[in-house]
This record gives sequence, structure tokens and C-alpha cells, in this order.
Amino acid sequence: MSIPDHGSTTSIVQIAVNEDTDTRSVRGFLKKQLQQSLAFGTLIALLIFFSLASPYFLTWENISGVLLATAVIAVLAVGTTFVIITGGIDLSLGTGMALCSVMTGVFITNMGLPVAVGVLGGILTGVVMGLINGVNITFLRLPPFIATLAMMMIAGGLALVISGVAPIYFSSSAPNFKLLATGTLIPGLPNAVLIMLGLAVVAYLVLNKSMLGRYTFAIGSNEEAARLSGVNTRRWKIFVYMLSGAFTGVAGVLIAARLDSAQPQIGQGYELQAIAAVIIGGTSLLGGRGSILGTVIGALIMGVLVNGLRIMSIQSEWQNIVVGVVVLIAVFFDSLRNRDRT
Repeated sequence: MSIPDHGSTTSIVQIAVNEDTDTRSVRGFLKKQLQQSLAFGTLIALLIFFSLASPYFLTWENISGVLLATAVIAVLAVGTTFVIITGGIDLSLGTGMALCSVMTGVFITNMGLPVAVGVLGGILTGVVMGLINGVNITFLRLPPFIATLAMMMIAGGLALVISGVAPIYFSSSAPNFKLLATGTLIPGLPNAVLIMLGLAVVAYLVLNKSMLGRYTFAIGSNEEAARLSGVNTRRWKIFVYMLSGAFTGVAGVLIAARLDSAQPQIGQGYELQAIAAVIIGGTSLLGGRGSILGTVIGALIMGVLVNGLRIMSIQSEWQNIVVGVVVLIAVFFDSLRNRDRT
């Protein structure tokens, strides 16, 4: 494919971003709004259904619990939105979160470091994981699926080895650590929800207003065009995976604070819920399209669905089946949305 010389990397990258949609911008905008509206409508429908099915669902105590549980999934999903927009995938979210949680426990409880240092250490653990994923994908040219699958296994194993296959408790070393997630700076609203909303705003600004966001869309739309225009796609993809790793680290810290302990096996299955939330929110698995708002709505759908099934006393195995079907439906509709691009 020939790339016109516009004399500016930015202008050429913008062409890469809009390569398939420059003559259909209005249609693309309306399609994006429709996808988010459908996701929001689905969320409202679930709220109505579960509130009618159980009188205990639509209580502030339960809704607050849903938001608290959803905060972790949403943080993971917001971070991996960047990865999926580039056309990649990250299967190491769940076990990576567990490893970050365990490392936070090691720093605070086992090593006796200040809470702030332990929290920073847990987040940096996620950043390092993202760096390794990015290097494996860009320089070793491993498929994202394989690279992050390997990291998923490594992180899960390290979490078990480092913790000694036992939880690390914060109650004696940092009795107020749990307030990071369960405290209420705003009465009735857990701090973890405020952190999630704050991170979502930051992620929105980064995705839509920064050079990293512009290149994220450019790589996902047409990586070769972006590379030929002078963009160091390897470097920017590494930054994307590091950013996703930072969000994984925050999720690990939040779930450790929520449980008041670092549980080495807690992360299993979280990656599927996070990826499903991203796809339900309208982000394309083929890359080049996505939004933070849609991802947050998708995470709320997953959180409400899981909580609603539990409050209706649906057996856990059936809960897994329902969540699996939702993931399948989300990927199917994503495939339908992208048929005109392939």
C-alpha cells in the first residue's frame, strides 16, 4: 500500500486511523453511539429484571456491593481497552492482578514497608509485567495470545510460590489498609469506586487527547501504515502494554484492600470478565475502535449479571455457564460489526 507524503507524521497517522471510515464518518459516529446505547439499555434491562426477581437486589447495600465488586473488573477492563484497540489481547490480567496483590502484601506485611511504598510496589509489578509482554510481542514477535498466555501461567505460579500458597493478611501490619477500597470518602460510596471513576476519566483523556491515544488507534487501524509514516510502533505498543499493566497493578491493590488480604488464587477468571466487558462496550477485537465509556458500561453489565445470579441463589456452575454465554454473544456481535472491515 502506498502512503502519501503529507509532510507530517501526525497527518499520516490520522489517515491511518480514518482509513476505512473517512467517507463514512457520520455512519461510524452513529454506529458507535448505537453500540453504547444498546449496552446502556442492556444494563438498565438487567437492573429491572433482577430488581423484579429479588426484593434484595435494588437496595443501596447491595448496589454498593455491586459497585465495589465491579470496580476491580472495570479497572482491569479500562487498562486492557488500550491493548485491544491496538489489535492485541492480554490473558494475564487475572493472575497478574493476583501477583500484584501478593507483592503488595509482601512489601507491606512481610517486609514492613510503608503502605504507600507497598502500593507503589504492587503497581510497578504490573508495569514490569506489561513491559515484558510488550517486549515479547514487539521484539520477539510472539503472538499476543501466546505471549500473554505464558505470562498468565508465570504470574499465577509466582503468586503461589511467593505467597507460599497462603493468604497474606494486612490486619496486623496495616489495619487501615482496607479503607483504601472499603472506606467511604463520600458517604455510601466505597473508595474503590471513586478510584475506578478517577482512573476511567484519566484513561478517557489519554485515549482521546494524547499522542499515546492517537497512536493506539493508528496501530489498531493499520499498523503498517503507521510504521511507514515514521511512528515507532514497537515503542508505542510497549507503552500500551505497560499502561495496561499499571491498571492491573491498581486492580491488584484494590482487591487486596477489599479482602484485607492478598489471595494468591483470587485472579482466576477475571481476565475473561474484563475482556468481555471491553467487547460488550463496543471495542473491536480487530482493533482500531473502542471507548472508555463503553468499557465502564460493559463492566457494570458483568458486575450486575454476576451479582444478580448470586442473589437469586443460582448455583455457581450455572453462573459460569451464563457468563460464558455472554462472552460468546459479545464476541459474535463483535464479529458481525466487523464483517464490513474484512
